[in-house]
Amino acid sequence: MARSLITLPVSVPRGQVFTVRVLLQHPMEGGFRVGADGRVLPRDIVRRFRCLYDGEAVIEAELFPAIAANPFLEFSVRAADSGSLLFVWEGDHGFYQREQRSVVVT
Repeated sequence: MARSLITLPVSVPRGQVFTVRVLLQHPMEGGFRVGADGRVLPRDIVRRFRCLYDGEAVIEAELFPAIAANPFLEFSVRAADSGSLLFVWEGDHGFYQREQRSVVVT
């Protein structure tokens, strides 16, 4: 499991837009570099990121080999109701990770 850092406010006034920042520690090997042994390093990237707010998609992103290691995403969400944000990463070699955070709408 990769280490993630997710930043968002704990509580938000109803209707207000808030910022979500997501960082995932992942090497993001593009499959183009040559290792010390002269062989091409196998591709190992996070291919897809999704965030759902109470089951409804807020953002979906498709990532490609050119993205840097430890991908960082920042996006905005409008506070509708108290609930949870579900973050899902999918990648090569069966990589799959889910994280969940709660937000309280006042």
